[in-house]
Amino acid sequence: MTELAIDAHDLVKTFGSLTAVDHVSISVTRGQIFGFLGPNGSGKTTTIRMLCGLLTPDSGRGTCLGFDLVKESDRIKQQVGYMTQRFSMYEDLTVRENLDFVARVYGRAHQGRVKAVCERFGLTRREGQLAGTLSGGWKQRLALAAAILPEPKLLLLDEPTAGVDPQARREFWDHIHYLALDGITVLVSTHYMDEAERCHEIAYMSYGHLIARGSVREVIQQSGLIVYSVTGPDLPDLAEALKGREGVEMVAPFGMALRVGGRQSSLIEKALSEAQTNPGQFWKKDKANLEDVFIQKMTPHDAGGDA
Repeated sequence: MTELAIDAHDLVKTFGSLTAVDHVSISVTRGQIFGFLGPNGSGKTTTIRMLCGLLTPDSGRGTCLGFDLVKESDRIKQQVGYMTQRFSMYEDLTVRENLDFVARVYGRAHQGRVKAVCERFGLTRREGQLAGTLSGGWKQRLALAAAILPEPKLLLLDEPTAGVDPQARREFWDHIHYLALDGITVLVSTHYMDEAERCHEIAYMSYGHLIARGSVREVIQQSGLIVYSVTGPDLPDLAEALKGREGVEMVAPFGMALRVGGRQSSLIEKALSEAQTNPGQFWKKDKANLEDVFIQKMTPHDAGGDA
């Protein structure tokens, strides 16, 4: 039987009159990389923090690493490594000094791990460099090294690669997969589709509700989205003409093409025929991808309230 790192049911969190998370239930397998997607304000970070014991739900129940989310949150927090979007290390300290400080905070037993963590993340040659002079990619490595230094069982990453170049993002994710292979469960929020595709499972949140979850393939299939790729001249005019047409749930430029999606082929083709602004425009059915689904779910017809 698969062991769950997280098993939560009907979590609710409000801030004044705002319901940030509305009866969300979710389970995460140990050693899994679980990605959270959704627009800003959708409730994904609030959900992650409740799942990790960092924020107390107003109602609902569940466990994390075998501990009760409400009654044993302090025990959960002792086993969570947290990496924020904003670089949070001391920029006027060296790489080694930052890691030594973190080790002292967590106790003498972790002091011996600093050398091993530096070696694991390729930081050994940069131990004497001031953290503030590191590039974005090396800052992320340092932050990740600090997060795993106390040997957490659960790692929380809040948009960890925002503003980092593509190569550094790939290298960062290679480290994440090796950590998962070591048995560490990873919860990550991201806006990058290529990162979402590297997660074992993803969840999409909107207006405080969990509206899709599963593997990338499952989420795409569950959406029921049918996509057409349109090429030719005057595509911006066509995109404008398609707005509000029956059956059209998504219109998005992609390179030199326009991607148009909905759930009924007949309605999409009718809309394309009626909205066509140039006889040189051609369309064909294409395979839906995760970015298509993400754009579809950001459109107003999927909104369920304010968050």
